[in-house]
Parts: sequence; C-alpha cells; structure tokens
Amino acid sequence: MVRQRMTGRQRREQLIAIGRTAFAECGFDGTSVEDIAARAGVSKPLVYEHFGGKEGLYAVVVDREMLHLERIITDALQHGRSRERIERAVIALLTYVEEETDGFQILVRDMTPGQERSYSTLLNAAVGQVAHILARAFKRNGLNPDMAVLYGQALVGMVSMTAQWWLDERSPDKEVVAAHIINLCWNGLSGMETDPMLSQTVLDEIAEHKEYHQEEETPTSS
Repeated sequence: MVRQRMTGRQRREQLIAIGRTAFAECGFDGTSVEDIAARAGVSKPLVYEHFGGKEGLYAVVVDREMLHLERIITDALQHGRSRERIERAVIALLTYVEEETDGFQILVRDMTPGQERSYSTLLNAAVGQVAHILARAFKRNGLNPDMAVLYGQALVGMVSMTAQWWLDERSPDKEVVAAHIINLCWNGLSGMETDPMLSQTVLDEIAEHKEYHQEEETPTSS
C-alpha cells in the first residue's frame, strides 16, 4: 500500500503538535530541532522551512495556547451574576489544566523574556475583566470601586497559583478545588469592611521596624 504524502498544511500541523508535546516534556531549552525532526520522521531542513527554527515553532505553539485559553476565560466571564461568572472562569481554567496539560505547562513553566504575548499578559487581561465585575458590585454595596483592580489582582493571582499547584496534584477533583476557591474569595468579598485596617499589633511591629531602620541610616556625629 502506497503511503499518502502529507500536504504542506498537514505537515505544518503535525510539526506544531509534535513541538507542543516536546516543549511540554523537555522545556524550550531541552528541545532541539533535531529532536522535533526525529519525532516527526522528517529532515531538519523541513522544520526550518516551515518555522525558521525552534524559536519560530515555539512562538506558534505559545500563541495558539494563549488564544485558546484567552477565549475560554473571556467567554466564562461574559454572562450571568457576578459569582457565577467567577465560578465559570475558575472551572474553565482548571478544565484547561486538566484537558490541555501540555499547553498549560508550556505557558506557566517555560515563558521566555520579551515575548509580546505571555501567560502574564493573559492574567492582566483577566484582572481587568474581573475588576470591572467587582467595581459594579462594590458600588452596589457602598464600597470604593477604585479598589476593584487591587481585589481583581488578588483574586486572579489566587486562582492562577492554585491552578499551577493543581497541575501536579490533580487532587481533589477540580469541582472541589473550584468550590473552595470560591468559598475563600466570595465569602471574603461578602464580608468586606468599608475601611479595612491591619491589626494594631501588626501596625506596631511595622512602626518599630521603620524606626529601627531609620536609626541605622542616620549618621552618627564624631
């Protein structure tokens, strides 16, 4: 039986899929063009022909993952009550970790400096969307909407770090993880103070710390 030759587009998609797996397993630095070519059963020049090198293939892989994750997070935050939107976003991220593990590993473990699109830029976009949701809720409850960005940053950071932890743990189930995340953030939000303050004990410790350093920095007269 004669083996049917791949079209250029089919070969490109094959190399992207193989590169995605290789980058997830070995990291950017641990993956070579030789490795990708060997996995695909092609010559090195063919990889260079399609992507110009390892960096070009990696950029395509990252960009696809970014667009996919950005789309599912944005869709989750579009409709419904405030709590439901955040619940859907948490579940969406954990589902991505569960079903697209290779992609998530690449995004969070192997980002290279200077990339225009990164996991950090995606999180910043999510902060903006969450802050918009929280600002409206703050206004309804007599809280300062200007603080919504700070709370959005804290909320998105908590979800992101928990997702990275769950990447390796996978226990408990994602629905349980999501429920506990929401329990912490939403019940915390529902009990917010209008003018929150640190405890007096901690404020005193901060003052003592500042005073100590000021004394160290003050030059003594001879």
